[in-house]
Order: sequence, then C-alpha cells, then structure tokens
Amino acid sequence: MSYAEAITQLNRMVPELYTGAGQPRRKFSLEEIRVLLAALGDPHRRFPAVLIAGTNGKGSTASSLASILTSAGLRAGLYTSPHLARVNERIRLNHVEIPDDTFAALYFRVDDAAQQLVLTGRLAQMPSFFEMLTAQALLYFAEEQVDLAVLEVGMGGRLDATNIVDPLLSVITDISLDHTEWLGSTITAISREKAGILRAHGTLITLPQHPEANQVLGEVATELDVRGVSATPYMPPMGTPTSGPYPVEVLGASIQVDSPLSGSHQHRNLALAIAAAVELATTHNFPITPAAIAEGLRLTQWPARLERISQGGIEWILDVAHNPAGAWALRAGLGGAGLPNAPRTLIFSCLRDKPIAEMAQILFPVFDRVILVPLHAARAAALDDLIAAAKATGSTFATANDAAEAIALASGQKDSGLIVVSGSVYLVGEARTLLLANSERKTETAAPDTLETPAGRALP
Repeated sequence: MSYAEAITQLNRMVPELYTGAGQPRRKFSLEEIRVLLAALGDPHRRFPAVLIAGTNGKGSTASSLASILTSAGLRAGLYTSPHLARVNERIRLNHVEIPDDTFAALYFRVDDAAQQLVLTGRLAQMPSFFEMLTAQALLYFAEEQVDLAVLEVGMGGRLDATNIVDPLLSVITDISLDHTEWLGSTITAISREKAGILRAHGTLITLPQHPEANQVLGEVATELDVRGVSATPYMPPMGTPTSGPYPVEVLGASIQVDSPLSGSHQHRNLALAIAAAVELATTHNFPITPAAIAEGLRLTQWPARLERISQGGIEWILDVAHNPAGAWALRAGLGGAGLPNAPRTLIFSCLRDKPIAEMAQILFPVFDRVILVPLHAARAAALDDLIAAAKATGSTFATANDAAEAIALASGQKDSGLIVVSGSVYLVGEARTLLLANSERKTETAAPDTLETPAGRALP
C-alpha cells in the first residue's frame, strides 16, 4: 500500500472533535488506544517518555526539549499536533520527519490490527484519526529504539491518547480557556483535565500561572505525592528584551539562551524545556550538558510561531494563535522592535468552536484592514460569523474565498507593508505553503543579487 493511499484513508476518518450532522461526538477514553497498542505489542512500554500538556506553548516546549536531546547525542522522538502542511510533521526523530514509506507501512500495520480488533469485537469501532497517528508514532519510536520520546498532548490530558504512556516527567504549560465544549468552561475544570497526566510519586514541571490552575495542580500533586519542580530559575532576568539571547544558569554553568522562538511568552516555554532537560540529567542520568542545552535551544525547529518571512518587499508574519491567550501573545509580539512602519493587514480565520468575537476584539483593532477567509474544514467558522465579528470591532475588512486569494489581495495593495496570517493552524499552514512555493518559483527565475527569499526567521 502506498503513502498516498494511507493519507487518503486517514483523511476519511472522523476527527474526535467533529460534531457535524449525523456524526455523534466520540467518547474519549484510553481503553481503545490501550487495546490497540496491546495488539501491536505495547510499543509505548519500550522507551521512556516525557508528556507535555497545557493550553498554549506545549508544542514550543516539546520541540525545544527534543532539540536539546538531539544536541546531546540522543535519539529523540517528537510527537506533536496538529501539523501545518504534511501529517508527517507530527512524528519526528532528531528533527527529521518520518519518511513517507515508513509512515505508510506503519499506518497499514495499525489499520490491519484495528480492523481485526473490530471484527473480533474487541473494539466497538475503528480508532479515530488521532488515535491512529498516536499508535503509529509510538510504534515508530519503539522500532527506532529512541532514547526518549517527547509527546505533546493533543487535547486535555486525562483522556488524551498520549496519556497511555507512563512518563518520566509530566510538564504542564500555561492553562487558559480553550476547547471548553469538551474540557469544561472554567480554568479549574480544564486544569483538572490537564492534571490527568500526573502519576503517583511522579514529577511535575511547571511555572506559577493562573491562581485557579495553581490551586488545582497543587491539589492533584499533593493527592498523588508528586514532586513539583519549578522552572522559575530558568526564566530570563527582569528587563530582558522579548527577543535575543539572555543568560541562564544551568547545571552549574552559565549559558546563553538564543532560541529562534520569539516573544516574551516563549521565555516561559523555554524555561520549562530547560527545567525538563536539567531534571533528565540530574535525576535520570541522561547525558545532557549545558552546551547541549544551549545548542538545542538555538537549533529548535518550530515554524509559524511569530515566524517572519520577507518576500517582494513585504514582511509576512505567520502565527498559529488560535485562542484568546494566543491572540494576546501575538498582539504583544507585534509591539516589538524591527517591524516596518507601514500599514498592517491581518488575514484571519478560525474554527467555529473558538470565541470568534473575543479574538476579533483582541486582534482586529491593531490592524488597518482585515481579510476574512472561510476555512475548508469540518469545524470551520461560517463567513457570516467572521463578518459579524469584524463589524463589531468597526474594522475595515474584505473577504476572500481561500488563502491564495487572500494572499493575492493583501499583497496586491499599493501600501502593503506588514501582513500577518493568524487565527487558525489550518489557515497559517496553507498560507505558509503558498508563500514558500512562491519563493521557490522566484528563486528559479530571479537574479541572485536581486532576489529576496524568505528567511523563515523568528521575529526580531
């Protein structure tokens, strides 16, 4: 079976969060992934793992930690979600995406096992999209004999498929309101779901955050006799700029934290990654040195987080802010130095289960114009709802049929200076693919001394 066939079958699966007409919401449970993995030989028991949950920042933390492990000479698996352009992005080994042929082979092994379980009545239904990918990732990491796998929780924690592992460390990033339909409508309720990744007598790495989250995490940690490790010592000194290197003391040495991830909010994610690396070195004897931590942070690969691309005299910023907390972080990042003093355009869309009006109130007023784009996804917000949100803010706006049209409309204006794409991972991923493809076409035809190609660099 081919890679293309694997992707086609995978895309036919009903996502966990889809509640469209005639599609009942899936019941979240660890039992199905447990049965599936048992049929595959329990691959999740063949390597150690770090589990990272939270509302925002868990992907940045996970990718930074995996990069540190790679720089330390370890075989580091990384499982994240969602993806920007290709599903292979979710499963990586030492920065490299799982190869297409390996992806296909593992997919059909998992699919065959699942179908047999359904036929014999051991599974009531086929696994979901996320369960299939999680099983593939765990099988891949086991067969590649990784030294450690860093797993980003998909949603929540307690019943997320990734929570099937028994983690060496549980890391919890900042918690805010998101996925309220599934996780609860309060910080307290959501925090309890996130705290589901804690284990009795285990280790929790986190930072002080919202008081309700602090209280819940403290209560659950006490109940389970969890040892808490604060990442506060690895935060930058007061007054540190939102970008650029800063000193931190780790493992008895001073290093420069010089990450491509920009924005003051990333300081917290980087601190969590450093704390996890130090804990792995000191408590679990992983050969991680201060030099490896510094190099790993510098070489982290995690695009579309305040990612800046220069193309044709226009500055593009791509950021996957998809909830209010992310929108505030993007807004703060846009206040940094180094941006052109020119009109600002926002290309925006989001999913219908997001607080559209609140996100619009945060972002739209800081732009001169907004271009609204309907998504081609099961949970896409209706264009009428996007328009209503724009009107409520008094913003100047236009609409486009898709990302390609929005890019053409935004870049075709005489005073195009700074264009930001945000609001949905789906939109940002599509726009990024189009922009990079456009740059490659220009590379083939333009003279080297006049060509401006995207640097893919972080916002200065």
